[in-house]
Amino acid sequence: MIFSSALVFFLILETQARNSTYRNPILPGFHPDPSCIFIADWDDTFFCASSSFLVFPGIPIHASRDLQKWKLISNALSRPTQVPGIDTAKRATSGIWASTIRYREGTFYVVTSLVYDDYPKNATNRFDSFIITSKNPYNSASWSDPIHFNFSGYDTSPFWDDDGTLYITGTHAWEVEPGIQMITLDMQDGRVGNEVNIWNGTGASAPEGPHLYKKDGYYYLIIAEGGTGPGHMATMARSKSITGPYDPHPHNPVLTNANSTQYFQNVGHVDLFQDANDNWWAVALSVRQGPDGSYPMGRETSLTPVTWNKGEWPIFQNVTGHMSGWYPEPKNPVEGGEGSLIGSAAHVDFASESSLGPEFVHWRVRVDGSYVISAPGHANSLQLSSSLSNLTGRDGRSAEPGGQTFISRRQVHSLFSFSATLDISSLRSYEAEVGVSVFLDQLHHWDLGIVMGSLASPPKTSGYGGPASNSTTLVPYLRLRGITTVPTFVFPDLHIVPFPTGWSGQKITLQITASNITHYTFSAGPAGQESLMQHIGTAPGLGLTWGFTGTLLGVYATTNGGLGKFKTYVSDWEYVPQGQVVD
Repeated sequence: MIFSSALVFFLILETQARNSTYRNPILPGFHPDPSCIFIADWDDTFFCASSSFLVFPGIPIHASRDLQKWKLISNALSRPTQVPGIDTAKRATSGIWASTIRYREGTFYVVTSLVYDDYPKNATNRFDSFIITSKNPYNSASWSDPIHFNFSGYDTSPFWDDDGTLYITGTHAWEVEPGIQMITLDMQDGRVGNEVNIWNGTGASAPEGPHLYKKDGYYYLIIAEGGTGPGHMATMARSKSITGPYDPHPHNPVLTNANSTQYFQNVGHVDLFQDANDNWWAVALSVRQGPDGSYPMGRETSLTPVTWNKGEWPIFQNVTGHMSGWYPEPKNPVEGGEGSLIGSAAHVDFASESSLGPEFVHWRVRVDGSYVISAPGHANSLQLSSSLSNLTGRDGRSAEPGGQTFISRRQVHSLFSFSATLDISSLRSYEAEVGVSVFLDQLHHWDLGIVMGSLASPPKTSGYGGPASNSTTLVPYLRLRGITTVPTFVFPDLHIVPFPTGWSGQKITLQITASNITHYTFSAGPAGQESLMQHIGTAPGLGLTWGFTGTLLGVYATTNGGLGKFKTYVSDWEYVPQGQVVD
């Protein structure tokens, strides 16, 4: 057959028009265990939910109309009464685990579990499974109180069969009882049917993260295996009957970057959905692992195209930083919602009558009254009331009775600058401290603080808390310290610097910068005098590479276990993106 040059040119243009390039991760930073859907009835919009563990508000909901411009529209958990257990759960791996978002007959559903990960693996009260619903996902307040159901497991996911029966798949603590379990659930009265084990996976560890789909007469089950580390992978099986037996995909795993040199690692925990053109996509969690093994930004959300022909097994494209896939027509960002586009710069001036946006989160539930916007006499600032506990607390795991005064936002860029200006005039007791932190959890954080000590008894350089000084003359110091278990458990003594005399009586700007992918740099200086900023020290991202979450950037105020509760004021909160490293 002979083609004219014009026809060949047309075919090339058609091919280019049907393909697009995009960059992973689509939800950078602390956005693990993704679940996404496409809803034509809602202006052809994609919606994604992420895990949140002990961070509150929880379960961030993002929306996009073109799979590239994602906006935080709400938090499905925004009221402490929805999950009071967040305030008692210990261990950083506790909290809200993988959440699945689905839509049916005008209602959005999120199914998830609150996990008390410090409880024994076989404890029946270790897992609290529940469903929340909304008619308007653009409003945090619209998400319902939980409907609890009896399933002693996690990674719960709903599937409605053609007859309307609701099935829930999930897994128990895999060390005790491995495999994917399924129950029926009656949403009217919360009754559940008998558990059925439907598949044990391919033999790798930790079969979990199940999702069910029905296509071409088959029930397809996709799960995660290998643990959420270097061996993480997605595997698949299918059956003509929803209860099985399920036959494994002949080429499992269907998606993984294990045993590769890819920058994107730990790829797994997959959910599938279609777009307006019936093209299939998958979202998966992944990490970007640096040359030293660090990935402080934690588990993120990546997107990959899937070829799924009728009656055949799906074929997944491997996850990389630069991808080519189906062509979703570029569209404007979604309208409405409470938050901003992910990856946006942020300059927050805490104007009177404003509120903290949904991007601001706390470690567990915040204590009422600890944060006041534009308090009387302090316009355009955020008043912090100090907590007795610092960011580590008593043992690095506990839910502190009085809370921890710490407010933060997720790190969503490889390279960035974060700064805040602090009024330290009310710090008058020994070890009273305000500062900025890059925080993973209570056992993994680096803090640059302004802390009170005396010439005879400077602030402690390691450990947390301690007896008050007998000195009556206290002076501020700059202290960079932290805590980590990576590679070993240490309280690093980084730097303690006498406060420059010329800074006395001024507001102070503290800054955290990531100018490479392995270390954070900490600086300080008088507010509004950039030329006087001083480099205080650096800290390794490897020390924040642990667990299931990702780094937060924020400000704190603490008495470090001492007397002398105080109020301090934060202004000019600024986050400046400086680059995204994807390969």
